[in-house]
Amino acid sequence: MPNKRSGGGLSGTQQAAKFLGVSVLSGAVLAGIALPVAGGLGLAAKGTVESFDEIPMDFKRPPLSQKNRILDSEGNLIATDYYRDRTVVPLKKISPTMRKAIVAIEDSRFYEHGAIDLKSVMRALNRNAQQGGVAEGGSTLTQQYVKNVFVEQAGDDQEKVAEATQQTIGRKIQELKYAIRIEEELSKEQILENYLNITFFGQQAYGIEAAARRYFSKNAADLELHEAALLAGLVQSPTYYDPVNYPDRAVKRRNIVLNRMAETGAATKADVAAAKKKDLGLKVSKPRSGCITATDKAGFFCDYVRKVILTDPVFGKTEEERKDLWKRGGLTVRTTLSPKAQKASADAATSLVYEDDPVATAVVQVEPGTGKILSMAQSRPYGLDQNKNQTLLNLSVDNDMGGSTSGFQVGSTFKPIVAAAAMAEGISPASTYKSDWKTVFDESDFTVCGNKPYGSDEWDVQNELESEKGTWDMTGALSKSINTYFVDLGQKVGLCDIVKMAEKMGVKRGDGESLEQLPAMILGGQNSSPLTMASAYATFANRGTYCSPVAIEKITDADGKKLPVPRTKCKRAMSEHIADSINKMLKGVVEDGTGTRAGLTDRDNAGKTGTTDGRKDAWFVGYTPNLSTAVWVGDDVGTPMEMYDLTIGGRYYDKVCGGCLPGPIWKTAMRGALKGEPVESFNDVQVPRADTGDKDRDGGRGGDDDKPGDRRPGNPFPDITLPPGLIGGGGNGGPGGGGGASTMGGTTDGATVGTSVGGVTDGGTGGDTGGDSIGATSTTGGWDAGGGNGTNGNGGWQTSGQDGGWTPR
Repeated sequence: MPNKRSGGGLSGTQQAAKFLGVSVLSGAVLAGIALPVAGGLGLAAKGTVESFDEIPMDFKRPPLSQKNRILDSEGNLIATDYYRDRTVVPLKKISPTMRKAIVAIEDSRFYEHGAIDLKSVMRALNRNAQQGGVAEGGSTLTQQYVKNVFVEQAGDDQEKVAEATQQTIGRKIQELKYAIRIEEELSKEQILENYLNITFFGQQAYGIEAAARRYFSKNAADLELHEAALLAGLVQSPTYYDPVNYPDRAVKRRNIVLNRMAETGAATKADVAAAKKKDLGLKVSKPRSGCITATDKAGFFCDYVRKVILTDPVFGKTEEERKDLWKRGGLTVRTTLSPKAQKASADAATSLVYEDDPVATAVVQVEPGTGKILSMAQSRPYGLDQNKNQTLLNLSVDNDMGGSTSGFQVGSTFKPIVAAAAMAEGISPASTYKSDWKTVFDESDFTVCGNKPYGSDEWDVQNELESEKGTWDMTGALSKSINTYFVDLGQKVGLCDIVKMAEKMGVKRGDGESLEQLPAMILGGQNSSPLTMASAYATFANRGTYCSPVAIEKITDADGKKLPVPRTKCKRAMSEHIADSINKMLKGVVEDGTGTRAGLTDRDNAGKTGTTDGRKDAWFVGYTPNLSTAVWVGDDVGTPMEMYDLTIGGRYYDKVCGGCLPGPIWKTAMRGALKGEPVESFNDVQVPRADTGDKDRDGGRGGDDDKPGDRRPGNPFPDITLPPGLIGGGGNGGPGGGGGASTMGGTTDGATVGTSVGGVTDGGTGGDTGGDSIGATSTTGGWDAGGGNGTNGNGGWQTSGQDGGWTPR
């Protein structure tokens, strides 16, 4: 169509189109509108022309919404998700037969007229007047395209959709003006391409490519004559002529299109006759959208990725912007999901816990040093059908990402964090505490930030077994998960520093709230998600550096342009030496402690069991240098049940524990994920041990911990008789002074315990002059236990040696 003249006015052709178009609109027949003939042409043309002039010329064509494709780390398709099932293709990838078919039936004079086909309008006017209703429309393909753009812009807003499709003179005037604009800006081929990509063909298929795949399971480029005619016929009424539900109607409509193609010369009579003899030839591909279609049981991971895009500000400053990005689609999302690790986790999740069991399990894996989420699986299938035990609740993640209300109590998997906090404060792993198997703690002995006492009540704590009493050091207490030891240790460290260490390791509550400074936190009494715990333990595997979890590697839009994605944030949470020491101690858990059933035999591995009060939650969180995995088992519906006397996975459990169910699941997931992967080793160190005189207890036990205990500093040197009052703990002014629980000195290699204990006072003022230990003073490292009051009490690391600690082996 001619462009505007240099003077800025409309060309002669445009003026004519405007006058005639508006005049016809005044008769209310354009595009199928029919009013009583008596008043049909009696509307005031002047007012209509003025309304036409008031319509802005700026016609915005939004990008067409398309499918989003979510891929694993190797480029394999996990799932597609879309607001509209559409794949935009260029005209050259649409069969010429399809182009001819749509033109023949919808606008046979498409290449001869401009925005409006006056001949068609007058024909429609005459026929509609004769029929007394809408028997024929007069809209051109360009006008139909404009209408479809309005519908696309309306989205899910039903009021806007109704407005976009209403049969009124005002709407038709608007369509006409914008059609004129389109004819100015685009060629006929471009208009046809846009029309075929935006049009709805029924069965959730938008655009010709999606329609060809839906009905015939082929590309639009490969459509044959009878297929093209069928699809072209659907445009008038996709539901009424739906070939899946109404095949007889569809055949009749298809043949009408074929006849029209023969009349217009778009196809030969012979070809049309042959096509009419064929049946519909449907090969329907059912719509597959959303994470319910995910491969390798990765529906929960798929949903997590979608929520990342909908919530992370990197994808848009506002929630509306992020929603528009996802709805517009066309995104290709390359994720961190390892197909091998995902399959291993999915198999492990259902190996010992069935989908219809009264409890569920979640398995999630993270790569240390990168934060990449490699797998996310659970025993319940992803979906909406509760009769098939399906759920949309993602047990691995926080509430704001589709997880449970607040996460799950983590039990004794929190103890290594307490140990790390203790060592960061200079407390030696050789520190010992002596206790009965249960005892009572005063809450006033626990301090929160500001060195204030936590409370004034009493707290009953006990170990798992009555036999678990005596003297323990940190290594032994971690191996056997001794509650009373860690409550003692937590008192020494202080709740404030424990929370700070946990937060450095990315530990947070599942409901998004900050960790509370509670004594029960020491034994895992606060709720977190499996993803949080897997990421926290990856800090140990990564030698003290925490990296936030990420699920997306890269994203490209429909035009192939790369979009920014969230990147992992890594920060040091503890020294390398502390992490190495935790690794060494947690190796003992899987070698001869509560996690022996989880231990891998072909590579270094470490981990920790966890079972909460009442056995409502059971955990195993562990890692190798290159993979961290968290496994949770518990009740995912309603009020958590106590896991006693249950049959799970076809096996009876009198009581569920972290080592007996989550542990073996962890082992299966790790074996599968690490198959063929390089064998890496932890950095070895010598962790100082105290001779507790109970070495026989270091053999494994099948139980688990996590029932509350008691604290009493033990004699770190059982072979030496110490005079009364030598070990601190009596408080200022009392025997032993404010040195509190003792910390031991050590030799230069950190292997042997020193022969003097900090905390010796002058017996008078009780603590100010607390004596120093004879901890190693060699430059190769060791412990300086220190005694005295609160200022000196913990002692600390020597300034020399690896990270100021003991010398590595």
